[in-house]
Amino acid sequence: MAANLDQPREPLIELKGVSKSFGNNVILDHVDLTIERGEALVIIGPSGTGKSTILRIIAGLLPSDAGEIYIKGQKRTGLIEDGEDPIGISMVFQQAALFDSLTVEENVGFSLYQHSNLSKKKIRKLVEEKLEMVGLGGTGDRYPAELSGGMRKRVSFARAIMSNPETPQANPEVILYDEPTAGLDPIASTVIEDLVRRLQCSTGVCGTYVMVSHQNSTIRRTADRIIFLYGGQIQWQGNVQEIDTTDNPLVRQFFSASIKGPIRIID
Repeated sequence: MAANLDQPREPLIELKGVSKSFGNNVILDHVDLTIERGEALVIIGPSGTGKSTILRIIAGLLPSDAGEIYIKGQKRTGLIEDGEDPIGISMVFQQAALFDSLTVEENVGFSLYQHSNLSKKKIRKLVEEKLEMVGLGGTGDRYPAELSGGMRKRVSFARAIMSNPETPQANPEVILYDEPTAGLDPIASTVIEDLVRRLQCSTGVCGTYVMVSHQNSTIRRTADRIIFLYGGQIQWQGNVQEIDTTDNPLVRQFFSASIKGPIRIID
């Protein structure tokens, strides 16, 4: 029997009614979110509105208080260490989160050194391949302190896309980026933005990503779909072109950087 081409595809990741509070502060309030395979989704909104919290919940690093998380149709129970997701999910943290006492090669290959049976020679080869992909070939013997901020970000990208050829089912299919261009100058930001898109299109590398960003250029150059998070809920979603045409007052205030509007100013 022929496949039904009109049948909707199963979402890669789905959040249903996800809530999260810290003390009396409600961060996420019954959020529904669907992420499709191959999507470039950017989450925007004012500081402190739960954007990074969503990333950590998707990554399995933080539990939700309520709601359900489905990864490729499989309901996740507990945190990432409590079980295995049907796909690999990697996260790039805002501050790169490299080990200062380890070389670039040791940072990028850390998970393989700790959790694989691969030889050191094989791991070094895999690390160099990933460093070449992010434009840092030949830097494996350097330490994080010897690198610029943009280079450290790229090292963290190389680590995020590292995979074990012996366990292809665990290879990352999704990358979560938390403010990947924060603190970088405009030129370094452009390098990172281009790299995000290039990695998405590279054969054998994650084709889906979710990003949190405040940077106007980063949002416009890396997003296919944008969601605006405020007050614990998704208030608007659209594509990049709709940024300049929507009449949503939250989006208009955010991109105009106006202090007047519905977004409360936090001193």
